[in-house]
Amino acid sequence: MTTSQSPKLRFTKHDIVIVVNVLLSSFLYSFGMNYFAKSGNLFPGGYGGLSRLLSEVFLKFFHVNISFSIIYFTMNIITVILLWRHIGHKFMIYSCLFVTSSSILTAILPVRTVTEDILLISVFGGVISGLATGIVLRNNASSGGTDFIAIWMSSKYNKPTWNYIMAGNAVILVLAGILFGWDKALYSIIYQYVSTQIVNLLHQRYKFSRLDIVTTQPDEVCSAIFKVCRHGITKVPCEGAFSHSARWLLLTTVNTYELQDVIRSIKQTDPTAFITVSQIGRIIGNYHQTPLE
Repeated sequence: MTTSQSPKLRFTKHDIVIVVNVLLSSFLYSFGMNYFAKSGNLFPGGYGGLSRLLSEVFLKFFHVNISFSIIYFTMNIITVILLWRHIGHKFMIYSCLFVTSSSILTAILPVRTVTEDILLISVFGGVISGLATGIVLRNNASSGGTDFIAIWMSSKYNKPTWNYIMAGNAVILVLAGILFGWDKALYSIIYQYVSTQIVNLLHQRYKFSRLDIVTTQPDEVCSAIFKVCRHGITKVPCEGAFSHSARWLLLTTVNTYELQDVIRSIKQTDPTAFITVSQIGRIIGNYHQTPLE
């Protein structure tokens, strides 16, 4: 499905918090790039890795020094133009802020060697990269590049696609291994894997949870859930096997990032409600996904 767009962009005080978080995450990303990825000669995933690869190829084979920041910024702007109509405009604006600020910071921050241990560089560099990406994704933005593609694909197919993006990064690693040595490419796999797992941990928008709710107040509980999110609820009459008293079983699926708010709302409405939660890999059928702004 295509994400719907709002006719007008409206900014609130909360957007100031988002801007601050986006800028902080861009600094974190740039710090990880210069102090870990570049110092360890690693190739991170996505456009960052591809930009590093192209920059090194131009320098080694053509003796032309093209900055990582220039390549990274250009590739992201092209992607923004192509996907502008398919992803929320406010989301794209915040993402462009991240891309612009991280491009500038990466260009001006020095490249330092934190440690000579390439394994530590791979692991902690991946953690920092994943944290930066996860933070910006939780603030209605992205780190650009393949994140745009992953967000678009996740919106279209209602399932997480970050692991597919990691599979695509394998092409970059193969090229890096052929051109610059397999040891750096193999350590880059560790870097990318750690980064991807951190992102998967922090980014909950395209993960789903199913709730089975047993209650004696079905209408009140449904109304409470609808105040939090707009997902359908199936009501099934049932009976307690021990007490033989009438109950209702409510079945619904919510985004994992909405889960705690939904549970809190249910318990406030019916403190005796019995709730079980299970993870869902994929949804097929009509499901309301709140569009990115």
